[in-house]
Amino acid sequence: GSNKLPGVVSNIRETILAYGGEIHFDTLITDFIIHNHKMTGVMDSNGKSYQGQAVVLATGHSARDIFTLLAEKQIAMEAKPFALGVRIEHPQAIVDQAQYRQKIREEHLPASSYKLVCQVRQRGVFSFCMCPGGLVVPAATAPGEIVVNGMSMSKRNSKFANSGTVVAVELEDLAPYKEHGVFAGLAFQKSVEQAMFNAGDGSQQAPAQRLTDFVNGNLSTSLAETSYIPGLFSARLDQLIPDFIAFRLRVAVQEFDKKLKGYYTAEANVIGTESRTSSPIRIPRNKATYMHEQIEGFFPCGEGAGYAGGILSAAMDGQNVAKAVKEYVGV
Repeated sequence: GSNKLPGVVSNIRETILAYGGEIHFDTLITDFIIHNHKMTGVMDSNGKSYQGQAVVLATGHSARDIFTLLAEKQIAMEAKPFALGVRIEHPQAIVDQAQYRQKIREEHLPASSYKLVCQVRQRGVFSFCMCPGGLVVPAATAPGEIVVNGMSMSKRNSKFANSGTVVAVELEDLAPYKEHGVFAGLAFQKSVEQAMFNAGDGSQQAPAQRLTDFVNGNLSTSLAETSYIPGLFSARLDQLIPDFIAFRLRVAVQEFDKKLKGYYTAEANVIGTESRTSSPIRIPRNKATYMHEQIEGFFPCGEGAGYAGGILSAAMDGQNVAKAVKEYVGV
């Protein structure tokens, strides 16, 4: 449950400190210290340098300033496929009825979830980060963009269920952004997020459509109730996202209804945009050493490096990188 995360993070911090680590709040990494193709440290926004035998880069996939810094230092990166779409929110009761075959969920049954996937014109369309009894939340990382995500409290007692519903974006889809080079996916991602923002009133209200209106290309005269606290405004969301994504989503949600009875309903809202499923950039590394192919002592890690697509895979990658660093420094 997301409500338990602050305690978990606090415990992680205390463990790091107990083993001699340091934590620097309100501090950015502004430079990498490199000598003879070997990274020996970093510089922070306070002008302080930190030297070490190895540098692990584990920033997450939305630290766009780090990608810019890597480009400035001429450290190799590459564009990679990712996924983009919307977040779809249903009343939890609809999902429960479909999964439990009960009109009203029994008291001791948990809020039910789903995992849906299909292929539409050689592209995967799938549910992502499904949140039973959850909330849709704002997740923008810069002014002028609308990004949404989902979360569930530990009790999963919200009356809503939501899930990212996204379409695979392949490198060939990024041709209109080829002038941006390795940042083509990032530019595409930004363009959609900014289109969502520009359609609104300058706040974090998100554009939305009832699911049936999204499929039929109609502006919703009203929207279903939502858990999204900043609020929703009615918009032609099907026109704010690229056509190749909107088309596949229209087909997919009707296919999903065959697997989850009641999924395709006017009681569901389609909310824009779910764009941070994984990084559109990969920092290449050696498969055996986990070290950057170009810079010795530099270990790209997790989602920001393009080697994970969720919490568990990022954690596993972190463990593997930690073992590789240990072997590299010889401790």
